[in-house]
Amino acid sequence: MSEASVRAFFAAHAPDVTIIDQGVSTATVVEAAQALGVAPARIAKTLSLRVGDRVVLVCARGDARLSNGKAKAALGAKPRMLGAQEVETLTGHPVGGVCSFGLASPLPVYCDVSLRDFATVFPAAGSRTASVELTPDRLTTLTGATWVDICTLADTAE
Repeated sequence: MSEASVRAFFAAHAPDVTIIDQGVSTATVVEAAQALGVAPARIAKTLSLRVGDRVVLVCARGDARLSNGKAKAALGAKPRMLGAQEVETLTGHPVGGVCSFGLASPLPVYCDVSLRDFATVFPAAGSRTASVELTPDRLTTLTGATWVDICTLADTAE
């Protein structure tokens, strides 16, 4: 799976989208921003969360922090991060390359409104070295995501 499943996803759903493979680690927000030459905020990080008895993916801007209170109100329960092995089993992607494209299991996807601060953002593409550039609206359209307001920024932290 992983990057191959992401390539297949884009071939089927958005053949105009190009996967950017930097050949260096983009596994963290800082590494991805450096490799792509953009501000860390424009990296669209994907969080794998257990919310009650279900697993969801949340995509947010790179400098945003998940607000447990907002997330509980919007998603119905307090979110908990999944362990690396469970993430890879459910998504088919390694931690550092997790994205909402080409998933091994269908999962609900949510995009935090913080992504709307940018014309384009850079989510991972199934590996620790690959990403794509998309508008936030295209990201939600391609993944069937729901917009939510569950993150805070450093200057507005709780």
